Amino acid sequence: MRIVRIANFVSPTSGGIKTALREWGQVYRARGHEVFLVIPGPGPAVVHQEQGTVHHLPAVPVGSTGYSLILRRSAVTDVLEQLRPDTVEVSDRSTLRWTGRWARRHGVGSIMISHEHLTGILERRTPVPDRPAHALADAVNRRSAASYDAIVCPSAFAAQEFTRLGVPAEVVPLGVDLATFVPGDRPPTHPAPGSGRPARVIHCGRLSPEKNPGLSIRTLQTLLDRGVAAELTVLGTGPMRDALMDLAEDLPVTFRPYITDRRQLASEMAAADVAIAPGPVETFGLAALEALACGVPTVCPVEGALGEVVGDGGLVARSHPGAFADGVVQLLRRPGARTTARRQAERFTWEASAERMLSIHERVRRSAAR
Repeated sequence: MRIVRIANFVSPTSGGIKTALREWGQVYRARGHEVFLVIPGPGPAVVHQEQGTVHHLPAVPVGSTGYSLILRRSAVTDVLEQLRPDTVEVSDRSTLRWTGRWARRHGVGSIMISHEHLTGILERRTPVPDRPAHALADAVNRRSAASYDAIVCPSAFAAQEFTRLGVPAEVVPLGVDLATFVPGDRPPTHPAPGSGRPARVIHCGRLSPEKNPGLSIRTLQTLLDRGVAAELTVLGTGPMRDALMDLAEDLPVTFRPYITDRRQLASEMAAADVAIAPGPVETFGLAALEALACGVPTVCPVEGALGEVVGDGGLVARSHPGAFADGVVQLLRRPGARTTARRQAERFTWEASAERMLSIHERVRRSAAR
């Protein structure tokens, strides 16, 4: 098959979507398919990578978010008509939704990937009240479902936005690079009270409102107030970075710049005792899964999809500093927590994820051909 993937909201410092595109593309190519990716610039117009041929198109920056959008439809259609795909895989249900209609007119199979929980984003990043946010999300999701041959979500939580409308959605969990994200060489023991070493806690996730990163800072403050020696390393970047640094003033918090080298990121993660993944509307939680693969047990909220991913590898808790602090202490004391975290991560592989995606591509290709 000739597979063209199209995505907005992909930048040099973006996380889960960029990783999923890269890992899926590598497996698609390894299985003998021709693979292309269309994303916002800047950069050379066409770059050949292990994940396939990447086309960078002119894009408009979105404020200070670090993202940019391809807004010229003609630029995208020119590439599509040049590449003549059998299927298109679109990672954007808003600004690129029109590509589903293009695919239908041209007899091309189409898949839309719902990477984000639109209702949660509207509630947390806009002034839209809850009830209108649900109505707006439902309207967008109905149009997405009508435009594409298949809707794919990375978790059951994400799929609920469609199933509540009676729209079938395929659940395809993401994966993790188990060869890169590995446990460190430290003994699998956690610091005991009076040991002289503070507990090493890491924050996993982008620093943006829908990820609720302030909860990690407040959890550390709660631990310290309770007399638990702990320090926090924030792995991630985003528009809330400066505000979070102000919140963490005078606390033992280290903000690391965005780490592009995945082995270095894995090393940082593996040095931790516990991870905090506070995002209440995560549709998967790839950073949390990478921490688990490094043998780091993880505290996550009861809301969202993170509980599906973390499973026995950590704990779920109310989105409250006290509840999260309780979870951190429990995991510090849990025997075999690091081994269990790694075992949970091993349930998620990119090969299995990509093979499931390819089966959907083949199905929509055959359907479009008829």
